[in-house]
Amino acid sequence: MSLSIGIVGLPNVGKSTLFNALTQKGVPAENYPFCTIDPAVGIVPVPDERVEQLNTFSQSAKKIPAVIEFVDIAGLVKGASDGEGLGNQFLSHIREVDAIAEVVRVFIDKNIIHVSGQPDPISDIETINLELILADLQTVAKRLTTVARDAKRGDKLALFEQALLEKLEISLKAGQLINSSSLQTQVYKDEELKILKSLHLLSAKPILYVLNKKQGAETIDLEPVFVYLKNLKAQWVIVDAKIEGELAELEVGDRAEFKQELGVVDDGINDLITASYKLLGLITFFTTGIDETRAWTIKKGSTAPEAGSAIHSDFQEKFIRAEIIGYQDLLNAGSYAQAREKGLLRTEGKDYLVKDGDVIEFKI
Repeated sequence: MSLSIGIVGLPNVGKSTLFNALTQKGVPAENYPFCTIDPAVGIVPVPDERVEQLNTFSQSAKKIPAVIEFVDIAGLVKGASDGEGLGNQFLSHIREVDAIAEVVRVFIDKNIIHVSGQPDPISDIETINLELILADLQTVAKRLTTVARDAKRGDKLALFEQALLEKLEISLKAGQLINSSSLQTQVYKDEELKILKSLHLLSAKPILYVLNKKQGAETIDLEPVFVYLKNLKAQWVIVDAKIEGELAELEVGDRAEFKQELGVVDDGINDLITASYKLLGLITFFTTGIDETRAWTIKKGSTAPEAGSAIHSDFQEKFIRAEIIGYQDLLNAGSYAQAREKGLLRTEGKDYLVKDGDVIEFKI
């Protein structure tokens, strides 16, 4: 499953530094045929100790983690929706990703210029979000003009779409992101969801706010930022992109010592990757054996046949049943034979909804 997160932000907020830190953790692309081979795309493994545990359990020859693609998108400036700077390129690249990681500078460093003179996290967030909203207003207005002709003739589908577009326009004109507006609390009809999807609205994409601090620099008071993000019903993580980049270049054994020297406790990059995975509504199931232990990415709520399609389309089309066990139950049992004796290994059919952490063997 190819899912990508676009890294966006104003100039000089640490966007490229963050991308470089992420790509230091990168994995070989040959194991992921869906991934784009592009210098602006990083194929990043999802931190998951369960892969290590199952690999040790099965004594597998190879282990392959779940991954997410991170895309380094051109920096944004005010007026991007009107083509300022690399505005058109910026907005077109956002349309292609599944979610947004919005990097916000929360440190003061006189040696690093800020486009507004002084970093102001809330103002910076509002600048970026306003450009997304303005771009979406253009999209909605253009579509309304097209639909209006058919609506005047009494076309039922056109009237239905017009009503939805008008609701979207009201929210956008009120300065609301579609992903946080009152529209998101509604239960959309299937027809409305199809229309929303076809519009590719930028502000409808899930956003993770990445608050980038810097070791040795003054950190701006974050309490007002937290309140602001809570009001947006937003998710956020705090990272030190520069430190994380330096950590990623070290051998595993040296990282703990370096962290201790700097007084760094949290692992911001791992938090970012894990939060991004959850933001996209993803879960992981596993296959494990002597040849390979592998984590597979699926959407939460996927049935067993749908999960099987992550491995190969035949697993969905020719699905008969699946043998399933929770990864912890398997580890506790000590072997598949013991798990079977204890009744922990279950046979499930087409309607089974896969759970995060399931270890699955498909029967076709």
